Parts: sequence; C-alpha cells; structure tokens
Amino acid sequence: MPLEPATQALVDQMAAAGAVDFSQLTPDSFRRLFRDSLGALDHAGTPAEVLGIDNETIPGPAGPIDVRIYRPVRDDPTPLVTYFHGGGWVIGDIDTHDGTCRTLCHRTGAVVVSVDYRLAPEHRFPAALDDCEAATAWVAEHGSQLGGEPDRLAVAGDSAGGNLAAAVALRARDSGGPRLRAQALVYPAVDFTTERASVEANGEGYLLTAKAMAWFRAQYLGTHDPADPLASPLLADLGDLPPAVVAIAEFDPLRDEGRAYADALTDAGVSVRLLEFPGLVHGFMGLGALSPASARATDDVWAAFASLLRR
Repeated sequence: MPLEPATQALVDQMAAAGAVDFSQLTPDSFRRLFRDSLGALDHAGTPAEVLGIDNETIPGPAGPIDVRIYRPVRDDPTPLVTYFHGGGWVIGDIDTHDGTCRTLCHRTGAVVVSVDYRLAPEHRFPAALDDCEAATAWVAEHGSQLGGEPDRLAVAGDSAGGNLAAAVALRARDSGGPRLRAQALVYPAVDFTTERASVEANGEGYLLTAKAMAWFRAQYLGTHDPADPLASPLLADLGDLPPAVVAIAEFDPLRDEGRAYADALTDAGVSVRLLEFPGLVHGFMGLGALSPASARATDDVWAAFASLLRR
C-alpha cells in the first residue's frame, strides 16, 4: 500500500531539507540534528499519563549509567521493563525517547527503566551492550524497590535498541543473568552480514537510508567482526529465549531482517508475535503525534507486549 498520508508529508519535508552528507558528518552534529528533528517529534502531542518519573544513576561496567524510571498509574502486579533507545548506537538518548517510554509505561502498566547507555564511536561494541546488560541486572536486583515484580522482568528496544534487547536476552540466557519474561523488538537491526531486499527497496527516501545504516555500522563496530552473534543476533543459537513481540514497518530498510529474526525465533521453538504495519516507516513509534496510523501501530505493539508481561 502507499505511505500513510501523514507519514508521506513528513518524508517529503525531510527530503526538501536535503540529504545528509555522511562524508562531512560527525557524531556530535548528527546527535544535535536528530535531537532537534525526529527526536523532538517524540515529545510532540499530549504526553501519556504516568504516576511519576525519576532520574537515577546506577553502577555500570565502566562507570555510572544514567537511567530514567517511569512508574505506571495502577496498583495491581507490575511488570518491569528495561528499555534501550534507538539511534544507530550513535545518536539518541533518554530524552529523545522520553515520549516513547511514557507511552510504554502507560499502555503496559509496567515500571519502565530507560537506559542512557554509552554511544559509539567514542565507545564501540560491546560497550552499549555491556551497559544494557548491567542495567537489566540492576533492575532485576532492585525490582521490588522500584515497585515492580522481578519475576516479570522484560527487555524492549527500537532499532539499535532492538538489537541491544535481543543481545541482552542472549547474554542473560548464556551467562546466568536474570530470567526474562518477554522481549519486544521494534524494527530491530539484527544482522550486519547480509543486505536484504528491503534495503534496496527502502534504502532511499524513507527516513532511515542505506547510507545511514552503513555509517552507523562503521561507528558501532569499527573493525569488530560483524558476524559476532552478539552484534548480529540473527546468527546466534536462538533456543530457550523469552517470548517475543517483533514489529516491522512496510517501508523500512530493516523490514526483512526483522521478519527473518521472527522466523528464526519461531524455528527455534520461541513463541513470537510478528506485527507488520503497512504504509509506515522506520521510527514510527516517535511519529504518533503527526501520524494516526503510527499511533495506532504503537498501541498495537504495546498491547501485544502487555499480554506477554501479564500472562
């Protein structure tokens, strides 16, 4: 189907602004650009209702990690979700994804802990993963104090954050980490080794481009082997992982690898709910204030995730 009209208007506006010259781009300039454009859209509209929000600093493997804790307006048994923001492992932070985490908290009734993990290229793989793993272990240890139930702990993330959530689930399984109830992977990047048809079909003109993906990969991995299963979770043994919600968008370069990951999880015996959203683009979770279809898709993702958290 064609692009959803409100999304088409945004795509046209971004195209009119001109293409990003990655040969001249620095991580700091891209972070400012993202924060002032797409990151700002995450804050647009009426914020979802939550009981309270606290900023805290927790121990990390290479120093303190900032987290933001969202508490829901409900009194029944409360799941815990550790959330990892998107942004190609280079851009984005807990501020740019504040609206996303408010909505996640509101729609699922979970205590959400958003993690300000270290960014590349200043901190290449596996620094972000190490921080996310440490934060998830901290949430498991302090879940009761946060007002949640540690035995209902899950991970979630979008784009690069989906990659990190998948990798945290793998490490938790293999390294005696906390047992996870579920994982939500929203348009995740899960394979650095193969360029699928959706990259060619959607790699230009739909917000996330093939050139941007190549730039992000270089910043994050450097010379590290892209076939490392913790960098490319699709290449891992996927047995005995927690049930998953995987969400993909029609006009997303990452669409096919998200679908491939859902299929691989299913083949490994993992329960998976694959949600495919026609007419939408990568990053739709931050576009709900402009795009009614994106807002509905976001609600569908968190409703499916909530059903895993509370079963």
